Amino acid sequence: MSSTILGADGKPRCSWCAAAPEFPAYHDTEWGFPVADDRRLFEKLSLEGFQSGLSWRTILAKRANFRAAFREFDFDKIARFTPRDVARLLKDAGIVRHRGKIEAVINNARCAREMIKREGSLAAFIWRYEPDAKPAAKPQSASISAESLALSKALKKLGWKFVGPTTVYAFMQAMGLVNDHVLECVIRKRVARARKQFDRP
Repeated sequence: MSSTILGADGKPRCSWCAAAPEFPAYHDTEWGFPVADDRRLFEKLSLEGFQSGLSWRTILAKRANFRAAFREFDFDKIARFTPRDVARLLKDAGIVRHRGKIEAVINNARCAREMIKREGSLAAFIWRYEPDAKPAAKPQSASISAESLALSKALKKLGWKFVGPTTVYAFMQAMGLVNDHVLECVIRKRVARARKQFDRP
């Protein structure tokens, strides 16, 4: 099976783009590009937690609903959610109605506020776990790494939930801590340039 497919412009892209109509735009403009914005990092970690046991297409298709339900992933607001908010979210058909995952986002918002008091930002903490750059891409079958294991363990120690090493690795791929676009993918070089120009927090 080929590791690439041809995009609408005739150029090769990671083969997973073909799995859903929502994927090419996400692949070309978001996946792998480095992010230092705390709210975006928190959103992505939350959504990866919701994805656990589901497909990313399911979550991506509902992303606008998740943003509305969780106050645009403003963790200061989410940290103040009450049992009434949990009840509201469990009735919201636009999101994944899983009590454990909903409560994890609220818990993690409170943990995020504590982390910012201690570290200055979520980004400053998370980007410490960026792996050393390697000359070639990892096979895309990789689902964990030493760094995702370490970051998962560190987050759990600080009280975060639904942040297992596989969830954290997917988060690291998406937020640009690693460049896992296959070598032939036209977007890989764009991500590499963005990572080179990126100011680490």
